[in-house]
Amino acid sequence: MRLKPHAIDVRVSEDPIHWFLGEPTHTRSSYHLEHAATEFEVRGLEVDWACIMWDADLRFVDGGWHYHSFRGDVWTNVIKADQQRYLLNAYRVLLTRARQGMAIFIPPGERRDPTRLPTFHDVTFEYLRELGLSLA
Repeated sequence: MRLKPHAIDVRVSEDPIHWFLGEPTHTRSSYHLEHAATEFEVRGLEVDWACIMWDADLRFVDGGWHYHSFRGDVWTNVIKADQQRYLLNAYRVLLTRARQGMAIFIPPGERRDPTRLPTFHDVTFEYLRELGLSLA
């Protein structure tokens, strides 16, 4: 939910037919990168290339995953094990859709916005780099 400052609004639902099958000239197709598809819209489907947006809901901290949900104007901890599994699975679905390659966008954060602090993303960024991902 805190990717909107980067012009990514996952609450806007796009017709998967247009998104997956639209011609390159069709602005509602994935070619234009104007509409993001959620894990629900891509489940069971593959794309050649994917750009995954990593929000602060799943953070790698102190050697393990920490689970969060954005409620109102604050991040809250996800306590229930089934909800944690659900969140982890959502990222698994997104990370397994690309056939040829993917880019992972991890926001740099914004110190003046307590809902988008750089520390929310920095540890996950470093963890993925340690795994061997080429990150810029």
